[in-house]
Amino acid sequence: MKFVERKTIEQVEESTDLAPKFDENGLIPVVTTDHQSGELLMQGYMNRQAFEKTIELREAVYFSRSRNVLWHKGATSGLVQKVVEMRIDDDQDCVWLRVDVVGGASCHVGYRSCFYRKIDWSHSEENPKLEFTETEKVFEPKEIYGDAPNPTKL
Repeated sequence: MKFVERKTIEQVEESTDLAPKFDENGLIPVVTTDHQSGELLMQGYMNRQAFEKTIELREAVYFSRSRNVLWHKGATSGLVQKVVEMRIDDDQDCVWLRVDVVGGASCHVGYRSCFYRKIDWSHSEENPKLEFTETEKVFEPKEIYGDAPNPTKL
């Protein structure tokens, strides 16, 4: 697959040329939402290979920064994100995936969305707390991932 070389602002912003701009680490941010509800499911990154594979498979493929590997979402868990629509922003440096989630969850912690907590404004600004917006997990991570290392890094 060949992306078009970025030559002019007009070409990037106003043409039909696909000319994604990857950052200095070779990554482009990706926002993923449920295609029917619009619910924000996750934010991740793609490198060139993940971008190409997502187009080819019509399933979400990301680049895991914590593991430094290509990550076909759902390959281990079965919670595949089927891409219904793939959009790119005006200057082609951010991707929006609208997906159907096989299995109903996108978060490795077991919740439907990776954004399962919000800032609880009832606490002081000096000591902010989080409030859960999802109270039940869709799946139990240990049952799916076993002893695989947790991708969250401290």
